[in-house]
Amino acid sequence: MSILSFICIFTYILSPSLRVSLAADSIAASQSIPDGMTLVSQGGTFELGFFSPGSFSKRYLGMWYKKIPVRTIVWVANRQTSINGTSGILMLNSTGSLVLSQNGTVVWCTTPQRQARKPVAQLLDSGNLVVKDEEDANPEAYLWQSFDYPSDTMLPGMKIGWDLRNGLNRRLTAWKSPEDPSSGDFSWGIEIYNYPESVMNKGQKKYYRPGPWNGLYQSGTPELKPNSLFDYNFVFDQNEAYYTYTLRTNSLVSILVMNQTSYVRYRYVWVETDQKWRIYASRPGDYCDAYGLCGANGHCIITDSPVCQCLKGFRPKSPEMWNSMDWSQGCVHKRPLSCKFKQKDGFLKVSGLKLPDTTHTWLNQTIGLEECRTKCLNNCSCMAFANSDIRGKGRGCALWFGDLIDIRHMADGGQDLYIRMNSSELAEDAEQGHKKLTKKTIAIIAIATSVMLLLGCSCILRVYKNYNDKVKSVDQDQNNGKHSEDLDLPLLDLSTIVIATGNFSINNKIGEGGFGPVYWGKLVNGQEIAVKRLSKSSGQGITEFKNEVKLVAELQHRNLVKLLGCCIQGEENMLVYEYMSNSSLDSFIFDDTKGVVLDWSKRYHIICGIARGLLYLHQDSRLRIIHRDLKASNVLLDDALNPKISDFGLARTCGGDQIEGSTNRVVGTYGYMAPEYAIDGVFSIKSDVFSFGILLLEIISGKRNRGFYDANHSQNLIGQAWRKWKEGKALELIDKNVENSCIASEVLRCIHISLLCVGEHPEDRPSMSSVVLMLGSEMDLPNPRQPGFYLNKFSVESNSSQPEFGTSNEMTITQLIAR
Repeated sequence: MSILSFICIFTYILSPSLRVSLAADSIAASQSIPDGMTLVSQGGTFELGFFSPGSFSKRYLGMWYKKIPVRTIVWVANRQTSINGTSGILMLNSTGSLVLSQNGTVVWCTTPQRQARKPVAQLLDSGNLVVKDEEDANPEAYLWQSFDYPSDTMLPGMKIGWDLRNGLNRRLTAWKSPEDPSSGDFSWGIEIYNYPESVMNKGQKKYYRPGPWNGLYQSGTPELKPNSLFDYNFVFDQNEAYYTYTLRTNSLVSILVMNQTSYVRYRYVWVETDQKWRIYASRPGDYCDAYGLCGANGHCIITDSPVCQCLKGFRPKSPEMWNSMDWSQGCVHKRPLSCKFKQKDGFLKVSGLKLPDTTHTWLNQTIGLEECRTKCLNNCSCMAFANSDIRGKGRGCALWFGDLIDIRHMADGGQDLYIRMNSSELAEDAEQGHKKLTKKTIAIIAIATSVMLLLGCSCILRVYKNYNDKVKSVDQDQNNGKHSEDLDLPLLDLSTIVIATGNFSINNKIGEGGFGPVYWGKLVNGQEIAVKRLSKSSGQGITEFKNEVKLVAELQHRNLVKLLGCCIQGEENMLVYEYMSNSSLDSFIFDDTKGVVLDWSKRYHIICGIARGLLYLHQDSRLRIIHRDLKASNVLLDDALNPKISDFGLARTCGGDQIEGSTNRVVGTYGYMAPEYAIDGVFSIKSDVFSFGILLLEIISGKRNRGFYDANHSQNLIGQAWRKWKEGKALELIDKNVENSCIASEVLRCIHISLLCVGEHPEDRPSMSSVVLMLGSEMDLPNPRQPGFYLNKFSVESNSSQPEFGTSNEMTITQLIAR
């Protein structure tokens, strides 16, 4: 089968009776597009409608080029779930959600960032399907756009990477086959390291990386520097991290496509005269592009034989394996480095390289190369440094820690990398270079040196002394260096935190939980922080500490608390978070005085925010994450009362399609645990859904789902809600603080959703994607089944501790062995 067949190109002719283009490029609220009709962008470039990649019985909503005769599918909405037959219909509802359904069953839908007064869905000539509010003065203030959810094809102007403000990760993922548009295991996106870069994955493993962006191009693709056809760019700031390209001429049509069969990303260009797509470029390009081919501290030279060589100053770790063409063990220093005596180490400049994997890096885009060298030399774990931007004379600093992985020599272009060496190795290298100098060159150097010594010896010595006086040590011991590498998070010095918190003043203490005390602090730059300090007597320990760091450092979403850094020094282990000025949710909803501040609209906003944050953890984050301790005290509120889920010390990750696990160590908080977890130790994403249901009831009622339960559940909030729901008196649950501001229909809908979430059996509970859809639409809801009345089996009064960043009488259980 030809390569082109794998970019989802289909050539078949539909009769006019089967496919009719609408006169407009958009639909308004309550309008729909049935199978057989299409939308066409204003300039006639793209068309949106239903198609069949293989068997006509399986239908998908997709987008293709209107004027190109070879059917080229560039986007698919319902790629994971096909529609049987031609009964599919796409509708825009009144809240601004696109809903794809079949015979009344929702197959696929969108969730707008906010509700629109007058929503409209429009297909743009860029190939972007957008939903916007016609009454919004800003025409590009999209409520939703297909460019944020790409399939296997990247169009000009599309961004591949992260919207860090909304926790949105845009990745390309190949079709499983030409007949199956569901997601394969070949994908491409941006990895959020301190020095971010684009990476292709084959399953969960890295497959190819073009090197980090250096201001002009990715260091491993110098041929893609600015040219007459394409403009490439990489943006990285506190809000976004993405790669994009645009076309310099309107007559050019070009796309990037992921190919599952060949595991290659192709750039195609449409050749009008030949009426064909032609390959312009492909990645990976050759043998040396295979990720990590030469192991640690090795580099690949495609013109050498063998292609793998150790970097200068290194030797094969296993000579026998290396000589047998097995390079997986990589290379090690010929002469050991000296951390204690830094003057014994130096740096060797190696030119023309694709820079190493940036997983364990540090980045500062404001300092120069000399300061960069000093910072690397003063950190025992730093193995190399380079300019992060090579434009002009170069600027910015990138440091690499630990082994240098996935380096290749570029025949043309590439970048300079300064690699740490023992000084004796540098001297030997210099001596070899010295022997190559001609006598004339040596004479010139000797004369120049003599002149410098005669004119400026004392000046040179003064400059050297002043330079050394200005160097500030940023040393960490070897152990700390390893922590920094493992955790991939900025390390803050203990003295910085001591100053910020007033030496952990009791006046700055703002809470305490299972982890230990929490302090308010203020850095010298004015930024307010919250410092969680691991207590020696904590029920949670270094395992939970590392777990929280590793998880939260990877997460970026507006409804998740942001981890700024950590401190690991001596016996101190601390996490540094952004400070939430309004403390935790429980300090409002369980307080008669402060509860007045949260009227119904604010509570509903908080409910939706928590749901979106949980959906991100379960579905949209790089790893599927089960929180396992979702409760009111672990939801923090910023100065605008936006909710942010916190405390990931007990969270667990699941890979791929895994949605549950089991444990002999039940952790969490009584009153929020799902029955199957508390009793049998089985946890899943549905355990979090149960906790969300409890939290939803607490927000509505202002009452705790307390830790003591009698036989008839009279003190059980779940039981009370279920009883009143069955009696038709559900509105009696409403907190008196919101009685005058609530919308009865919204409250009833939220109670209904909460009861669905606390179903006794996991399979009875909705997923968080369904919950978000339920909260943002008026769709009919199924009848709830009897909730899980399990907590009467425990006789525990939980009033022993306060949670992080707030006050509560809940207790986090960390050592209960499941039965």
